[in-house]
Formats: sequence, structure tokens, C-alpha cells
Amino acid sequence: MVDQPLTARGAATYQRILEVATQEFAEYGIAGARVERIVGAARTNKAQLYSYFGSKEGLFDAIFFGSLERIVNVVPIDAADLADWAVRLYDEYLRRPDLIRLATWARLERRPAGHLVGDPDRLDDQKLRAIAKAQAAGLVRQGDPFDVMAMVIAMSMAWSPVSNVYAATAQEPTELHEQRRTLLRESVRRAMTADHV
Repeated sequence: MVDQPLTARGAATYQRILEVATQEFAEYGIAGARVERIVGAARTNKAQLYSYFGSKEGLFDAIFFGSLERIVNVVPIDAADLADWAVRLYDEYLRRPDLIRLATWARLERRPAGHLVGDPDRLDDQKLRAIAKAQAAGLVRQGDPFDVMAMVIAMSMAWSPVSNVYAATAQEPTELHEQRRTLLRESVRRAMTADHV
């Protein structure tokens, strides 16, 4: 990985590599991605790629962990309104289908069981604390906060690019997306609201 500051030209090359490689990994996975295609489309060379990222796996890691951070930052949790959070996740999958595909390749090729990322790299601590706090306030049904979070995320992915039933796209009619958002919002609200609320 890059330790020193990049020149403007180096930063532009670095960014081009990330953009091209994101699409390459999303389409072909880790094993199927080809460094030759990445450097060709990014208008650079293997030596430059390896000096920035160390290896193809290092490049995937940079992109994958960047995508996890993006989801956390762009779609922050609101544990008091998990239904709205689920809908915002649905919308992010429409905007950036490549991000959910990267996570799926990581699951298939790296961690077929257990947490998607190892404990040092997990970014769900704040989410779990927020859910536990909402549970303590009587807003969210009881249960392990991780399981509650996992269920909401799974519901938000019902029409995602990795759905085994139907993959939605941003090009579909707005009315169709609104129907799904309404169903998703109501389903999460019913499933996750504490019984007495």
C-alpha cells in the first residue's frame, strides 16, 4: 500500500486503478479478475499497480474495505427507525450494485462461513450499540443486536444485485421501486418493532 503522499498524477492513476478494479472485481470476483485488464483500462502498468497495492489481493482489500466504509458512511443506521434504514440500503444497492457484488465475492471466495470480515476489520460496533440502545428504550424487539441487524440487512437485499429471486436495477420504473420501498418499510417495521409499541 502507498505510504507516502502521491503526486497529482500519481493520485489520478491510483484513483483510475481503484475505479477500473472495482468494476473488474464486481464482475469477475477475486479469482477471475485479471490484472492485465485492470492496468490496460486504467492506462497504467503492473509495476505501478503493485507499488500502490502490493498484489491483486491487496487491491481487492483496498476496494472491499473502502466499500464497507462507504456503506457505513453513506447509509448510517438509525436504530429508532430500522425500516427507513432498510429502505436507504435498498436505494444504495440500486445506486452502487458493484458494492454488494464485492461483498458477495468476498463471501464466496474468502469467508464462506462466519462474519464476512475478521474481528479487527468489522465496522458494525456502532450499529450494534445503536440497536441495543433502541432495544433498551423499548423501540426495537428483543434479540441479539447482531441478529436484528443481519435480519434487516437481509430484508433490504431482497431485490439486490445478488438476490437469488430477482435483481432490481435503477432503470426500472419509479413506481415499482416505490412499491418495493413501501413493502420493505412496512415489513421491517412489523418485524422489528417491539411488541408493546
